[in-house]
Amino acid sequence: MTDWKLQDAKNRFSAVVREAMAGYPQHVTRHGKPAVVVVAAADYERLRHLEGANAPSLRELLLAIPRGGRELERLNTKPRPVDL
Repeated sequence: MTDWKLQDAKNRFSAVVREAMAGYPQHVTRHGKPAVVVVAAADYERLRHLEGANAPSLRELLLAIPRGGRELERLNTKPRPVDL
């Protein structure tokens, strides 16, 4: 992993991409704070697939609703991020 200041990452974007494609995530900071991580497209797709594999489907959630007036059990899952 390499940390880049935003200006340096812009100036050396080819190097950032090359390192990410070699399997080394590249961290970019803005005003000294973490801003983004550049990863290879294959790694990104693998992570998206893993994230979706752990989430229950709507069907599974609906079938898990108890019947007969019993109390609902809360799931211990985090909500997905929403872009506004």
